[in-house]
Amino acid sequence: MTTTTASTVSSLTGLPHWETIPADIPAATAEIKAAIRARIEASGRTVAHVIAEIESFLEGEIADIVAARARGEEVWPVIDYADIAAGTVSADQLALLKRRGCAVIRGHFDRAEAEKWDRDAVEYVDSNKFFEAYTGPADDFFGSLGTEMSKPEIYPIYWSSAQMEARQHPRMATVQAFLNSRWTAESEGHQWFDPEVDTLYPDRIRRRPPGATSGGLGTHLDPGTLDLWMTEGYQQHFRRLFSGDVAAYDPWDAAYRTEASQYPGSTMCSAFRTFQGWTALSEMRNDQGVLHTVPIPKAMAYLMLRPLLDDVAEDEMCGVQPNRTFPVNERYHAILLEAVSAIPDVEPGDSVWWHCDMIHSVAPVTDQQGWGNVMYIPAAPLCAKNVAYQTKVREAFLAGNSPYDFPEENYEASWTNRFGVDDLNDIGRRGLGLDA
Repeated sequence: MTTTTASTVSSLTGLPHWETIPADIPAATAEIKAAIRARIEASGRTVAHVIAEIESFLEGEIADIVAARARGEEVWPVIDYADIAAGTVSADQLALLKRRGCAVIRGHFDRAEAEKWDRDAVEYVDSNKFFEAYTGPADDFFGSLGTEMSKPEIYPIYWSSAQMEARQHPRMATVQAFLNSRWTAESEGHQWFDPEVDTLYPDRIRRRPPGATSGGLGTHLDPGTLDLWMTEGYQQHFRRLFSGDVAAYDPWDAAYRTEASQYPGSTMCSAFRTFQGWTALSEMRNDQGVLHTVPIPKAMAYLMLRPLLDDVAEDEMCGVQPNRTFPVNERYHAILLEAVSAIPDVEPGDSVWWHCDMIHSVAPVTDQQGWGNVMYIPAAPLCAKNVAYQTKVREAFLAGNSPYDFPEENYEASWTNRFGVDDLNDIGRRGLGLDA
């Protein structure tokens, strides 16, 4: 149902809500901002006081991150796969993972296996003459290579043996379940997701060659856009923030968001991902155009309430708009940018993970030293939202088409050596909803 009046309210938040993109976005923006301000002020506090509380918390976290970097320490937690498999990850590591919201998993896969996947991906595209058929980027989410323009940096392929073997690998399932368990999956008498089952969210491959120049990606996040303020499910998820109770807001509580409506767009993710992630297929030094994050999960509180301050126009949300990534910039979010921190160096078989609401970027690089190859594989546990998307994924898999969240390029539809139903193991069949 879509509403454009304040008389229709969320059962938990008392806020106007729009389950599809409002016809008049500026008017809806002004309306929801006024309603959230009134909600906060009803608690006896002002928006300025609430923002000051968030900023005080952020200053402490940022100071700790800057000090760790100054001491030459890794800001990102680094966890050995062997400890995850054995259940011996230390309490200190678990606490740091929750605090930082990101991690590198060392030895997630054997190096030889990851390097074989890299070779297999090359053989897959070469055997199907992909580069002869390639028509250029179908979206502008990732920057193009400044060199070797005939080949993309991002390969829009999804159903290679390399990708599917990694997605359905028992070691991947082990790590995904471990990461999912950092979240509160059950609360208020409802199980929001099943931490033990992943839905095999398909994404692409990146292969950046030595000598490449890439513009990278600016600081942003991917969980949604205006729907985070305007749809009922997200209003319920962020209800603590929208009531001014920052202390009660828990970025690890999945309540309501696994069933929330999302506005469509070419850069959207239809699934709920507890963590975004990728698996390294080559060695990468952390000064060679790699992933950075603002490793503070609760920074989301600042991003959600920052538009309510007086320096933002009433019909604006700090630049957030449908069909775009959620921007994080110097004008509105300068306090956060000092905390931007690179991943550690990684080797083939390591994996990299960051909380789904985490600010991240990819640094630019000139004349890259060595390859920069990854497979994007997140943790997308079984839940109402992911079951709905799973149907579309299954259809795309069976047809060899591009998944719904991505441009409709369908390069693999005629490729006879793509991964097939008979190649699925129990994890893969369950993840695609084929186990019934």
